Amino acid sequence: MGEAIGAMLTSAVGIAISPLPLIAVILMLATPKGRTNGIAFTVGWVVGLAAVVAVVVAAGSGLHTEGEKPSWAYWLKLALGVLFVLMAYRQWRGRPREGHESAAPKWMRALDRFTPAKAAGLAVALVAANPKNLVLAVGGAVSIATADASGAGKTVAAVLMVVVGSLCTLLPLGVYLLGGSRSARVLSGWKEWMSVHNAAIMTTVLAVLGAKYIGDALTGLS
Repeated sequence: MGEAIGAMLTSAVGIAISPLPLIAVILMLATPKGRTNGIAFTVGWVVGLAAVVAVVVAAGSGLHTEGEKPSWAYWLKLALGVLFVLMAYRQWRGRPREGHESAAPKWMRALDRFTPAKAAGLAVALVAANPKNLVLAVGGAVSIATADASGAGKTVAAVLMVVVGSLCTLLPLGVYLLGGSRSARVLSGWKEWMSVHNAAIMTTVLAVLGAKYIGDALTGLS
């Protein structure tokens, strides 16, 4: 079980510090329907991430039961590692230049008109349709599926991955529900910091993950 948890932890943390869902839930909490929509968004995120992780872990575990890790797992890790590096390069190249701000997506400007169902659907889309989050989720789930662990151990690792990867929504919601009058100021500070450092954060995360996955794959294939 320890191997499965350690293998997925980097990917889970990468998902947890993804700026987009954190900014989305903070903006949603500031709307007139902030409480219900914020809860719906968080539930949608947890369910969407859990579904992706469960499907990949189940499929990967079916291909790998016991013994030596299969070569396809290393080739997949190599492909994911190269993809991470390319995404890091694209993220850095596309960063806003000094003195400029990137335009907010259209859906972000329409959050005050969202229903709870639409908020939950947006969260699922940010997991399954956002390339960075999806690749991070798949990479972590593959690491769990091919780890030398029992079925129960892989289940525990998968649950922990979903919990850690959902901190980007669980923490803002918790601050909003429990923080009282200070919550708005705290969440606003988080949003501003993440907005300013979005490109640097994701570039660093993707580059580190790319190097780790490529290194693990080359070690396993050699």
